[in-house]
Amino acid sequence: MVTKTIVALVGLLALLLGAGIGYWLRLLVLRARKNSLELEIQQSLLNAQVEAKAVTEKAEEEAKQKLAQADADLREKEEKITRAEDRVFKREEQLDKKQAELDAEIVAVKARIEEVAALKEKAQALLSERTSELARVAGLTKDQAKEQLFSELEKEASEDLMVRVAKLERDGMERVERRAKEILTTAIHRLGNSVAADTMATAVTIPNDEIKGKIIGKEGRNIKAFERASGVEVIIDDTPGSIVLSSFDPLRRAVARMALENLILDGRIQPAKIEEHVEKAKADVTKIIKEKAEAACFETGVLNLDPRLMMILGRLHFRTSFGQSVLQHSTEMAHIAGMIAEEMGANVQVAKAGALLHDIGKALDHEVTGTHVEIGRRILQKFGVSEEVVKAMQAHHEEYPYETVESIIVQVADAISGGRPGARRDSVEQYLKRLGDIEEIATSFPGVEKCYAISAGREVRVFVKPDEMTDFQARELARNIANRIENELKYPGEVKVNVIRESRAIEFAR
Repeated sequence: MVTKTIVALVGLLALLLGAGIGYWLRLLVLRARKNSLELEIQQSLLNAQVEAKAVTEKAEEEAKQKLAQADADLREKEEKITRAEDRVFKREEQLDKKQAELDAEIVAVKARIEEVAALKEKAQALLSERTSELARVAGLTKDQAKEQLFSELEKEASEDLMVRVAKLERDGMERVERRAKEILTTAIHRLGNSVAADTMATAVTIPNDEIKGKIIGKEGRNIKAFERASGVEVIIDDTPGSIVLSSFDPLRRAVARMALENLILDGRIQPAKIEEHVEKAKADVTKIIKEKAEAACFETGVLNLDPRLMMILGRLHFRTSFGQSVLQHSTEMAHIAGMIAEEMGANVQVAKAGALLHDIGKALDHEVTGTHVEIGRRILQKFGVSEEVVKAMQAHHEEYPYETVESIIVQVADAISGGRPGARRDSVEQYLKRLGDIEEIATSFPGVEKCYAISAGREVRVFVKPDEMTDFQARELARNIANRIENELKYPGEVKVNVIRESRAIEFAR
């Protein structure tokens, strides 16, 4: 029991002793750790102080460098400002100096202006005094002297202007005329053939005068039937070997001529045969119309026309204008227009078509109201001809404005074909009347001494009084005469107005 107690006490003591030793060891360990931590903390503090000192020294060094740089920049800026201020001061001094110079010049100019004004007043006074003296000596007032001076200046200016105009016309027109002559000569050189055609009557040759009785018939029965069937007037007179068919319609005359020739060949002239041959002649004329139209289109290269339009075109074979076949005239025009258009770089096909169809209205002008140009426009538009061709044909008599180059070419081709020698003919009465009208227009102007129409009415020479008209006024007179002839007369081609002003000085030596 006691042993157990002792053992228990010994164990308790050992436990307590172990606990105490453990506590003491733990305390030692804790103190060792505390000391170690304090040493680390102190070392960290020392490291931090060293680093802080290094950073502070570096910052102070950088701050010193930046302050030094800032001081240098500031000094540089101050130097720049100082130099700028110096330049501004110098400029202000220069401006002040220039302003002073300008003020001095303004004063001098004002003085000169006053001096000039005084001189001007003095000159004006002298001019007035001289003018009055000249007027007193010459016996003229101021207005009269001024008018005389202006008239002399106008005369000198007119002469100078005339010389300049003549020079410009001579230099410029030479080149233009040279080129125009080349084009027109190329177009006209092969078209110099003369034409001959019926106008209002057609003569039919008969083998003998006995046939006249058959044509007349018993109590005029045959001739009346022929006139009724053909629509023409048959004139039988004492002229041997011919009968005249008269009508304003060329187609009727063609039908009547063909029917009468066939009747004469047949020999059986009676009303029934007359009607039969007239109908046959109408069919033959229609065939001729178609053939002539096709030939004209093929010759000129104007294709793809409406067949009905071609039938109207073929009727122009029997129509004449100033003795010239209209279809032949149109064919010539198509060739001329094509050559001119090719030389000028225009549309050749449009120019040819416009020239070939330009007078198509004449085929119906006695059947439809309106001018042949307006009728032609309606015909072409009805059969679907292109607008370019319509514009090209409608201006050849200047009823419509020139809208395209081809319209001008067609008008020029019309003038060439109608105005060339041998193309058209007039009656003697019309020819003489035109010459008289030209001379009458020329002599109606003041200052004209005499005039002569020459070259078959293609030129009029006008002689003016040299003491009543200057050279410049003579040129103006030529233009006025040409305008009146163009506006008041109708003629083929063109009329050249040649105004002649010449002065002669005659003196006798005794």
